[in-house]
Amino acid sequence: MKAGVFIVLFSQQSFEQALDTVKAAGLQAVEIGTGAYPGTAHVNAQEIVNDEAAIRRIRDAVDSRGLTISALSCHGNPLHPDAAVAKSHHDDFVATVQLAEKLGVDTVITFSGCPGESENSKYPSWVTCPWPPDFLTVLEWQWNEIAIPYWKEQSAFLRKHNVRVAIEAHPGFLVYNTETALRLREEAGDNIGVNFDPSHLFWQGMDPIECIKALGKSIYHVHAKDTKIDKRNTALNGVLDTKHYGDILNRSFVFRTVGYGHDDEFWKDLVSTLRLVGYEGTISIEHEDGVMSVNEGFTKAANFLNSLILKESAGEMWWA
Repeated sequence: MKAGVFIVLFSQQSFEQALDTVKAAGLQAVEIGTGAYPGTAHVNAQEIVNDEAAIRRIRDAVDSRGLTISALSCHGNPLHPDAAVAKSHHDDFVATVQLAEKLGVDTVITFSGCPGESENSKYPSWVTCPWPPDFLTVLEWQWNEIAIPYWKEQSAFLRKHNVRVAIEAHPGFLVYNTETALRLREEAGDNIGVNFDPSHLFWQGMDPIECIKALGKSIYHVHAKDTKIDKRNTALNGVLDTKHYGDILNRSFVFRTVGYGHDDEFWKDLVSTLRLVGYEGTISIEHEDGVMSVNEGFTKAANFLNSLILKESAGEMWWA
């Protein structure tokens, strides 16, 4: 198992500078943003997918520092009811899959997407309850008419390029929890797996350890991001919180650097449980902590992870 980081965190640095920062922190892997919501600060998949020299520079820059690429990430909404948005995010996904094949990277990360409530929608519509019954009608239309056909097609496309997709479960999209992740995999293809991010599960009231056990071999990639639940705000308003992420004092939850939402025991258990279900990939730091600076949050997360997971230089197995 390796410790890594999603390097969109270092968007103000050049690609090479970002890699140097990762190397200096003692991490072994990088996750690279290639389009859609993560943006293209370091790599624009659509621009370079057919540029062999540019692809070689990326590979050489990573290899020369003794690092690996854990995944390419183009988190987007290819099911968006706005055709222009859907096409843009789909094109990012297609180019990212093609680029991953050329780089020898086996995993691409994105969201499942969320359609509108009908063919006439302008914005996505996320269904969160079964009543009034209109909501279930919308939900089944979204799955059966939009999501499943789309992802079946992408599953076939992925197979042609020897790449798999890791869907990140996130509220606001059709795949947001364990059963929706497993449903998409069952309905659309077994090369559709999960980018496991416990922070999105905590604030929904889920137990990430139990989710790992249920998801098992479908976990293709892991994000290291924590969540702090504010007990008072949650007691007053629950977890369906639409306040701006910057309004930390009044929110029901806030994303934190690993170890600042849940203690060492939880993260040790997470690493061990991942091993038990056969996961030996990368745990990739995703820093979205509104309390800490980029440098502080990253440094603390890197030190924390390096103390928990197997270090390649150790030459032997030990358990977190």
